[in-house]
Amino acid sequence: MDAVSTDPRLRELALLRRVRDRIDREYAQPLDVEALARGVHVSAGHLSRAFRAAYGESPYSYLMTRRIERAMTLLRRGDLSVTDVCFAVGCSSLGTFSTRFSELVGMSPSTYRRKAAEDARGIPHCVAKQVMRPIRNREVAPVRGV
Repeated sequence: MDAVSTDPRLRELALLRRVRDRIDREYAQPLDVEALARGVHVSAGHLSRAFRAAYGESPYSYLMTRRIERAMTLLRRGDLSVTDVCFAVGCSSLGTFSTRFSELVGMSPSTYRRKAAEDARGIPHCVAKQVMRPIRNREVAPVRGV
């Protein structure tokens, strides 16, 4: 037997990794905590608690962060409307999408789209993607002395 099959903590971490990998792959699909929990044969409550303990955020928050990251990429391209981007990343409510986008990015999707087009002019896509990743507002260190 290997360590993963004998240590319950390692088994649970492997299970949580499968959930996180599924979110990364299927972010645009209709996913919720119940469906994610069913996929690994645990209760939604247990999955939420364990996921938060392991990754510092709930499965729903992680899912929405993935969706917003992808939305940022689509908005930077500039060829889709905010509504089209909302549905393309798996959100079913424009209001929820816009609210969550504003919380994570610090501006509305339409403002981001306009600003990103200006800011990214002349920057290679691979660099723009890394520089423009969302940082939750609560994670940004306060600027002192400015």
